[in-house]
Amino acid sequence: MIRKLVFVAVACALPVVAFAASPVKPGKWTTTMQMEMPNMPMKMPPVTVTHCVTKEDAENPEKYVPQQRSKNNDCKVSDFKIDGNTVTWKMACEKQKMTGEGKITYSSDSYDGTMHMNMPNGEMTAKYTGKYLGACDSDK
Repeated sequence: MIRKLVFVAVACALPVVAFAASPVKPGKWTTTMQMEMPNMPMKMPPVTVTHCVTKEDAENPEKYVPQQRSKNNDCKVSDFKIDGNTVTWKMACEKQKMTGEGKITYSSDSYDGTMHMNMPNGEMTAKYTGKYLGACDSDK
């Protein structure tokens, strides 16, 4: 169950980094996600990933909305909005009986955000921080 939650949270984080053409600029970004679940016997370690946002990625934000990634994952995003430098969305995963919402606010070279999910076994909150690292590697 925990692996599924980490997968869902990370899968949702990566596309959001590249989604909004106005609040995020093309280049290499690093994202750190920290999940919190009440009554967990231990705190989960943060997960950090690096992702390249190309100019084309920034110009075509619709393709970066978190989508169904496999036939076992039925998560759908709704109410996706960009308001200035803030991106918000809602998510529902019928098979897993999960619903949630997220919000990320960008500054010029960083962002902070959260995603809250309600599940049959409880709640989960993921906190995101991102930092712009510069140009993407030339081989990507």
